[in-house]
Amino acid sequence: MFNQLCVKAKIGFDKFMNDQKGVTAIEYAIVGVAISAIVLGVVSTSDTGLGGALQAAFDRIITNVRPTP
Repeated sequence: MFNQLCVKAKIGFDKFMNDQKGVTAIEYAIVGVAISAIVLGVVSTSDTGLGGALQAAFDRIITNVRPTP
């Protein structure tokens, strides 16, 4: 009886460990989070780099779009 329970538990554990469903989605999610963190780090850490250039460009756009009184 106990032996059968152990065998069933081992078979169930092996099935669980070999199940590949959803693994690709999790991998894509991890890659997406990593890319987002890198982009956020590049854009937000320097005023003279990409973040500064984007801020200056948006400031020029805002200045030119505002209606003159």
